[in-house]
Amino acid sequence: MIDFDIAKIKVVFIDIGGVLLTNGWDHESREKAAKVFDFDFTEMNILHNFIYNVFEIGSISLDEYLDTVLFNQPRDFSKEDFKQFMFEESVELPEMLEWSKSWKKQTDLAVFALSNENEELNDYRIKTFKLHDLFDGFLSSCYLKMRKPDPRIYKRAMEITQVKPDECVYFDDRPMLVHAAKKLGMNSIQHQNFETTKSILENFIRK
Repeated sequence: MIDFDIAKIKVVFIDIGGVLLTNGWDHESREKAAKVFDFDFTEMNILHNFIYNVFEIGSISLDEYLDTVLFNQPRDFSKEDFKQFMFEESVELPEMLEWSKSWKKQTDLAVFALSNENEELNDYRIKTFKLHDLFDGFLSSCYLKMRKPDPRIYKRAMEITQVKPDECVYFDDRPMLVHAAKKLGMNSIQHQNFETTKSILENFIRK
């Protein structure tokens, strides 16, 4: 599976949602919310799809997002209760995060998150799941003001970390995002399960 020179690698980029944690606010979570809070999912989802890109690049806050997609009419539940539901949809995936934190102590590579995240959920996930134990920094869409698969976010990630495409490796669970990075020459790997990704990362144990 490894078709690149391991010795050249200086930086590892890892997506968060779908690799380490559940996706923060995906289709399934929104459908679940519609059932729990009893609102029209189709109506909400149309508005979500219209504005979510703006939300994930940090142009609007969580409150502004919710005012647009849900609290544009009276509701019999509070915004704070709904936010709490959104946050609680983030769950650690089996084994991957715990093992990765241990692995980080055994490598001399820099490790950065490269993810599409809105700011409030991003901050919650970093603190709740102690992601600083794994990552040296967070190259999130809400901070960089662009989102994957925009080629600029991958280029910016390499500029910030000062590596060439063949000096980094990128893990993501979504084939489209892996392909977008690969088109720029980055060593890109689709995360499919814990054991496969673990076997690749073990090659970078250098301490």
